[in-house]
Amino acid sequence: MPTEQTAPEAIQEKLEPLSDGMFCFACHPGVPCFTECCRDLKLLLTPYDILRLKTHLRLDARTFLDHYTESRFDELRSLPMIYLKMLDDSRKVCPFVSADGCRVYADRPAACRIYPIAKATRLHPVHHTVLEEYFVLRESHCQGFEQKRSWEIGEWTKDQGLERYDEWNNLWMGIITHPRLRSGSPLSTKQQQMFFLAGYNLDKFREFVLGSRFLAIFDVTDEEAEALRDSDESLLRLSFRWLRFSLFKEPTLKMKAQ
Repeated sequence: MPTEQTAPEAIQEKLEPLSDGMFCFACHPGVPCFTECCRDLKLLLTPYDILRLKTHLRLDARTFLDHYTESRFDELRSLPMIYLKMLDDSRKVCPFVSADGCRVYADRPAACRIYPIAKATRLHPVHHTVLEEYFVLRESHCQGFEQKRSWEIGEWTKDQGLERYDEWNNLWMGIITHPRLRSGSPLSTKQQQMFFLAGYNLDKFREFVLGSRFLAIFDVTDEEAEALRDSDESLLRLSFRWLRFSLFKEPTLKMKAQ
């Protein structure tokens, strides 16, 4: 089925294939519609988005989740997914936008960085390589397309700082699109809770790893264990390995010999 038909219904008719990899766009305070795209969003957050945002705001993961997000249950995969919560006002604006622009711009989510481009990503069924397809999301309010700045998709990706986000989000995509979730039995309540803990509440996952027998059971080096105490990225990488091990029985973690 074409990607235009599998995208969220609200944007299907707004997607145009980026056939030659080039598009014209610019966004800055001088564009009349500046920040108009920052409202009434259904903005899905990935674990790396959450890591960057909660660090920027100097919040623990639980506080960030409680104040700025809402969880919605994905019936297809039997998974809780996290969305940025808009303000409860008539315009439903993003909680981080101001008249001067984004207040968390340096750590804004990947979906904000790539706009007005939409990317469809899937794993090759045999080689498990990441396949990408790009579209222009042409919304009626956006006057940025009238600007004369021309971009090639690779140039745009680099300019918007997407490389690091893509690295982490591709790892996450490998989990939430895993064949076991589509064809297997629904996750149990306990598995769903572990998915939420390891995927979204990173600080609580740290407590689980360091405060339980986790490090006594699994083969984690002293150097790796020390990094888990201070490095959120090291912890997130471990959480992805743990999810693949615990949910899909993959050998991403090795148990210590007893």
